[in-house]
Parts: sequence; C-alpha cells; structure tokens
Amino acid sequence: MVEIELDGKKVEVAEGSMIMHAADRAGTYIPHFCYHKKLSIAANCRMCLVDVEKAPKPMPACATPVTQGMIVRTKSEKAVKAQQSVMEFLLINHPLDCPICDQGGECQLQDLAVGYGGSTSRYAEEKRVVFHKDVGPLISMEEMSRCIHCTRCVRFGQEIAGAMELGMSHRGEHAEIETFVGSTVDSELSGNMIDLCPVGALTSKPFRYSARTWELSRRKSISPHDSTGANLIVQVKGNKVQRVVPFENDAVNECWIADRDRFSYEALNSDERLTSPMLKQGGQWQEVDWPTALEYVVNGLRQVKAEKGAQALGMLVSPHSTVEELALAGALMRGLGSDNIDHRLRHAEFPVAVGVRWLGLPIESLSRLQRVFVVGSDLRKDHPLFALRIRHAARHGAQVHALNVSAQDWAMPVANTLTVDADGWWQSLADIAAAVALAAGVPAPAAGSAESPVAAAIARSLMSGERKAVLLGNAAAHHPGASSLLALANWIGSHTGASVGYLTEAANTVGAQLAGVQPQADGLNAARMLSGELSAVLLLNNEPEFDSAAGAKVAEALGKAQMVVTLSPFKANMAFSDVLLPISPFTETSGTFVNAEGRAQSFHAVVKPLAATRPGWKVLRVLANMLDLPDFQFESSQQVLQGVDLSASRLDNRAGDAAKPASAGVAPVTASIYQLDGIVRRAPSLQLTADARAAAKQGAAA
Repeated sequence: MVEIELDGKKVEVAEGSMIMHAADRAGTYIPHFCYHKKLSIAANCRMCLVDVEKAPKPMPACATPVTQGMIVRTKSEKAVKAQQSVMEFLLINHPLDCPICDQGGECQLQDLAVGYGGSTSRYAEEKRVVFHKDVGPLISMEEMSRCIHCTRCVRFGQEIAGAMELGMSHRGEHAEIETFVGSTVDSELSGNMIDLCPVGALTSKPFRYSARTWELSRRKSISPHDSTGANLIVQVKGNKVQRVVPFENDAVNECWIADRDRFSYEALNSDERLTSPMLKQGGQWQEVDWPTALEYVVNGLRQVKAEKGAQALGMLVSPHSTVEELALAGALMRGLGSDNIDHRLRHAEFPVAVGVRWLGLPIESLSRLQRVFVVGSDLRKDHPLFALRIRHAARHGAQVHALNVSAQDWAMPVANTLTVDADGWWQSLADIAAAVALAAGVPAPAAGSAESPVAAAIARSLMSGERKAVLLGNAAAHHPGASSLLALANWIGSHTGASVGYLTEAANTVGAQLAGVQPQADGLNAARMLSGELSAVLLLNNEPEFDSAAGAKVAEALGKAQMVVTLSPFKANMAFSDVLLPISPFTETSGTFVNAEGRAQSFHAVVKPLAATRPGWKVLRVLANMLDLPDFQFESSQQVLQGVDLSASRLDNRAGDAAKPASAGVAPVTASIYQLDGIVRRAPSLQLTADARAAAKQGAAA
C-alpha cells in the first residue's frame, strides 16, 4: 500500500493506483469526463487536472500514479484554474442546444459547466459542425457536434463488448467518432454506449424526444428475459414506460444491461397488447368482461374433468413467468387432480427425478475464471452479460473452449473449438473425459478416444489453472441426451476441479424448478402435452409455436383440444385458443425471478395494469376460488412467495450415469437473441437489428 496526502487527508491505496482511485477511496470528487471505473484510462479530456506538489504543471488525476508521500490538492487555485481552462476549451464548439437535448437534466457537461464554466465565451468564431450518422435502429448519432471525444464509447466496444464498432478518425477540430465505411453498430450490448456518453452525442433512438428526464419517475425492477436477472431502473411518465436503464449491482450485472433488457419495453406499449378478456364465438373473437370469461374457463375445466378425468387437463407455463405465478399454476393443476404441468417447453428429454439445475457458481465468479469450457451455447447472443464477464476473464488470460455445432464469433479469444453435430456432442465429451482419465490415471467413464488433438488440448487446459468451470448452454439443456451430457460434464469437472452448471435459458428457469412446475409423478411432460394428448390446455405466458420444440405443428395438435385458454399480456395463440385472458407483464405486477445463480430477486409493479389487464397470480387465484379449491386465500404476491422453498440447498447439478444416449437425430431447439420471449418478439426496434434480420432470414430459408 502507498500513503498519499489528498487535500490534507492521509489516504492509503494499492501501489500502481492513480490519483483518481485515491480520491474515490477518500470520497473526494474530481471532475472528469473520459474516466470510467469499468474502462481503461485514456486521459483524453484533461478535466481531472489536479495540483501535485513539486510537479511543474497540473497533472491528470486519472493517469498519474500515486507515489509514497505524494501531496495532491484537488481544490487549490492552480487546480481549479486548470479545470476551468479545460472547460472553456470543451465549450468552444459545443452547440447551445440544451433545451432540446435528450441528455438535458442528466448531462455531465451541464453539471460541470455550472461549477467550472464561465458565463461568457471569449471565442467568436463559428462552431464546427459534424454531420449525423445512421448506425442502426437503437443508437441515435444525429447530434455528433456535441461530442467531446472522451472515447468512452470506443473503449466500451473494444474492452467490454469485444468489438470495436466505433473509432475516432482525423485529428484536431476535424476529429470524429464514427463506424467507418458506413457500417452499423450491431453489438448486443450497444445501448450501454448511450449511458456512457457524458454529453448527449449518443442517445436512444426509440426514446428520442419522447420525454424530459425531470418528468420521469424512476422505479427499480428486474429483467424478465435471460437468466442474468439484470437489475433495472424503469423510467415512467403518465403510467407509461418510457425508458429502461441499468441499476448498478456488481454481483449481478455490474452497471451494464443487454439491448433486449433496455429496448424491449416498446412491446409493452404496442398495439398487440391484450386489453380485455376475449372469447371465440362462431369463429369470431369477441371482447367480454372478466366474470364471463372466467365462468367460461371454469365450466370448461369442470366439464372436461367430469367427462374425461383430471388427466385430460394440463398447463404449459413459461419460465419467464414469476415464481408466484408458477407456484399458483402448479397448485391449481394439482388441486384439480392433474400432474400435467411443465415449463420445459424447448426440451427434448424429460427425466423424472432431477435436481434444480443452476449455474454452479456465483455470477460474479465468471469474471475471475481461468479456464472455461462452454458446451452447446451461442454464449454471446444467448447470455450477453455472462459473455461480458467471461470476455473480461479472457482479457486477463483465461482460456476459453467451446463445443458446438459451428464456430461462432463470441468477440473474445477462444483457444479451442470442437465443431460437431449435436448427435456427436456426447462422443466429444467422452473423448475429453478419456484424455482427462489418461492424464489422471483413472478409468474413463465412457468409451472415448484420448487421441483427438482438440479434445486432448481442452483436457490439458482444464487440468491446469485454478478457477475453472464447465458451462452447459441452452442447446445442451434442450438436447435429447441432456442427462448424459451433464453426467459426462460432472465427471470431467470432478476430475479437473472445475465447477459444472447450466447457463439456464430464461429469467426464471431456476425459479420454475424450485416452484415444482413439472410433472412430479405420472404427469405428462411438455412434449406429450404439445402433441395433442389433452382435452383442456392452459397456456401461461407462452406461445408454443415460437416458445416450444413443437414449433408450427403445435397449432394442429392443440387445435384438437376441447378448450385452450391463453393467459398472456398479448394477443397470442389466436389460431387455436378459445379464451384469451389478459395478464400483466413484469412492469405491471409484483413478483420474483430466480436467476441462474439461485438469487431470488423480488420487484414491484412500476405502472398500473393496462385497461382490464390483471396480474397473473390474481387471475390464477380467482380461478382456483371459483373452482372451490382450498388454500387459495392470498392477498398479495408476497404471501404466495412465502409458500415456496427457494433455499440454495435445493440447487443440484448431479446426474445419473454417462451412458451414451440413443441417437434421436433431433437438433436441440433454441431461440435467437430477439425471439426469446413474447416481449422481445414485439419490440419494433429490436426486430430491426442485424441479429433479428439475420434470424428472420435464416428462419425463412429453413
């Protein structure tokens, strides 16, 4: 540790730290623009000039290393005059458009200009003009004349997102931030550049000119998409969600969110929202009131149960639903005498007795791994914030390996990639296990070859280093031989010292398992229910055509049912449903999501339910009450949650033997980045991105 004197106070910091780090530790604010705690030091803006004793001139706090006994003054006349001079230079070319700037009210330049800017300018020359650029549907670069060349956006692309999509061209007053050769910004994390920009040069294209920052209420929430459980601030005006930004939580999402977390809110305000219950009568949809719709559902369930027994009833639930909704869905079906309930819509294997599958380590630990082996995942697109952490580990020397059907660009160095058809994944893992067994001098768990050079290289890597993980992705979880893959992964992990876990697909995949929404005894699994074996089907917050392995075939299969009830925020499943019940999306209900590491995060509604929409847990409770089922007297979602065991002791990735699965010849079904759930599918700006267009083109070709 090094001790320095900062504004008369003694401060101890680690050797090699900068003055800015010492100031942060001491709680002293030094004005800055280009410095950001998560990015490398650039020392571009010079706003952080401070007075260092014995230095001939003011020094940049962000780029000046501390030395033993250093004396620093941040508020001396010399320091303040230097900072005022820098501010004067920054404002020479900055346009005076604060009244129409989306950054107005939360702009770093505005804030610092109050303290360090002059009331008049000595410069009378014309200001420079930088022409706008079109970089895609998410980021607006219409006012690049505001740019102060802090290069935060450039460094974010290089260091965090892994792709340098923006850069600086030319020099002096001709310098510009641009994409070069007219390309667009296509990173799945690109929206974070908007947050990083300190002056409003980069703004949100969907949010542009829709509200002033001081008009917005700020309310905390949790992302309903992938399994990170990103913490959000949802900004609201007039009971309408206007913008979503990250809430900092270093243990989960740090200060970043993925673009689908940021821009999917557009769907919540779309014309596709279901605003009142609807019944199909004579092939035509009619809006009805809640009592009429609920009576229809209750009578239909009773009739099917009386005629064909409880086993003719079933429910398919989305793992993007809250724990409370899932728990009541399970209780409702079992109260009716049916065990036909499942959340594993895209799975091809349905083992009877399984543990609660989870990440196997804290999310925060992903950043510190030294060896990572990812099986069956398009890591960058399936889990952007997990990829961000593993990318950080790779930048610090971690060796990353992959097993997948094709080589993919993860925007990070990948040491070894095994590209094999899904039917060959078990054999590839067996080969790696054989190489580990040979090196460890133990029997191999399955018939594999230690002679495969790539498998041997992955095995050698996993047997070295200290902090290691074998991570199974969405495609591995949905694989016809998922249990055998997990068993082999567990064997490799136990003999190399690596943790083993699932990246898990949805916001509440772990919560769905903890809530027990899958057959516990002799109930039908999702695949059988989707094949048309039921007479009455309830669909909670999902669209099987897009959210299940059955795909387009589901319309014909479910069309044979006597009654299909869809509970959704959107006009969904209209081709084969008989009843549509409008339930609240995550912004209009309270609830809980359990992320991949088993962290339960509860949230409140940020706006009132739209029109006749009602929270899903309330709709399920009322249905149960009308069906005269006992123990459904819940007054709040918190009361429902109290009945669910969310203890970490239930998390368990153990599996049976590693026997080779019978070849099913079925490729695992996964969703592309902007098709994961009903909300992102209906967000217009996300559907205009390069990723969405590529997925649509691939789907059309298939």
